[in-house]
Amino acid sequence: MTQTLLVLGSANADLVVEVGRRPAGGETVLGGDTVVLPGGKGANTAVAAARVGASVALVGAVGGDGYGSLLRESLESSGVDTALVKTSSRPTGIAYITVTPDGENSIVVSPGANADVSLSDVDALSFGGVQVLTCSLEVPLETVVHAIGAASRAGVRTVLNLSPVAQLPAETLRQLTVLIVNEHEAAQLASDWRSLLELGPSSAIVTLGSRGAAVVQESGVVEVPAIEVDEVVDTTGAGDAFAGALSARLAEGDDLVQAARYAAKVAALSVTKAGAQPSYPTAAEVG
Repeated sequence: MTQTLLVLGSANADLVVEVGRRPAGGETVLGGDTVVLPGGKGANTAVAAARVGASVALVGAVGGDGYGSLLRESLESSGVDTALVKTSSRPTGIAYITVTPDGENSIVVSPGANADVSLSDVDALSFGGVQVLTCSLEVPLETVVHAIGAASRAGVRTVLNLSPVAQLPAETLRQLTVLIVNEHEAAQLASDWRSLLELGPSSAIVTLGSRGAAVVQESGVVEVPAIEVDEVVDTTGAGDAFAGALSARLAEGDDLVQAARYAAKVAALSVTKAGAQPSYPTAAEVG
């Protein structure tokens, strides 16, 4: 293994449609043309990291279909190593995304091949040279738990983007170097930001959308502001952009606050373009 960053997570085709407003129960609304884009929390995170210069490989699964080819092409063109992305007999995962005029989105995910990311895939990994393992939760929870344990025992720093929120073993939480949640997820887990550390992780980051992020460590809470952008086009994948950029900088040796400042800038730039992976800036664009 030559990569310094491993990302374990989902790879989905994003089927995106613009709507004037979200439909209520039993209601039909007309939308714009469907746009098909590469996505998935794991693939997004890996692409965001690669775009800013990380040496990264994705551990995941796609189907042997056109959507799978789309994802492999996007990953490889961004510089992500896909040797650990297996081809499943199940269809590639799909995310059905509606985007309203203010750039906010609602998403339904059909996991498909992502459900085949297994314990044996983790057991086949070599952590030699790997500095950081970053996981997200659109793949089986038991696989994520297994991976965090294996990486922790190998002395690798572990990052978990706990989205959507799931019940994790106490031991897994204690093995986390960084827990990433948004403010809504944080409220589900703890009474306040400082209390997130009582769950077990060494540190936590609460992403705050346009307000940036809060870095929670034993020494205190540091709020990292986002940069201002002229126009919000699409927030899809902004959280993944943050996780990927943060992981990239941690793998390069930045401390957590430094990494979070950089990641907040990357996430802010990502919302100025449509889609997830196509919107992620390069290191040169971040500056």
